[in-house]
Amino acid sequence: MGKVTLEAKSRTESGKKAAKALRAAGHIPAVVYNSSGEAKMLDVDATEFNKIWRSVTSTTLITLTVDGTAHEVFIKDVEYNIRTDAVLHADFWEPATDKEIVLKMKLQYSGTPAGVLKGGFLLKHIPEVTIKAKPAAVPERIVLDIAKVNVGEKFTVADMPAMDGVTVLTPAETSLVSVSAGR
Repeated sequence: MGKVTLEAKSRTESGKKAAKALRAAGHIPAVVYNSSGEAKMLDVDATEFNKIWRSVTSTTLITLTVDGTAHEVFIKDVEYNIRTDAVLHADFWEPATDKEIVLKMKLQYSGTPAGVLKGGFLLKHIPEVTIKAKPAAVPERIVLDIAKVNVGEKFTVADMPAMDGVTVLTPAETSLVSVSAGR
């Protein structure tokens, strides 16, 4: 995915009444937290936020422009109404760009294992791995090709391809998927 940008304005009013007024005007109340825990209240256009939120992952670095100043942020949390699917509030997190961060990343798999094509059963052991990287090096997704896994074999963390600037903290011998023999 290309560079993702979002415009925001600072806001001073807080509380239910101010949030309802923002939502009625087509905006979302939001907060951006920096690496030292300080928070700044924001006003984000609801339509623009929804376009971005529906197409990115929690590890996509977004350029958030607040009153003309650019910040590299992640979407940390989104509160939404489950009945109307309308976003009620958003939290952004701005990590320090010069320090590594530790994240848990969900794994996605591509390809049908050779062992499954021969009648075996695919077993997924863990859904995510822990990584350490600078914010700009964090991948949006980790997609692993498991097409070569045969019956009786396993795909471990050590079998993952290397990623530039990313250290996988999950032990190398940890099994991610395996194919067991059919009955």
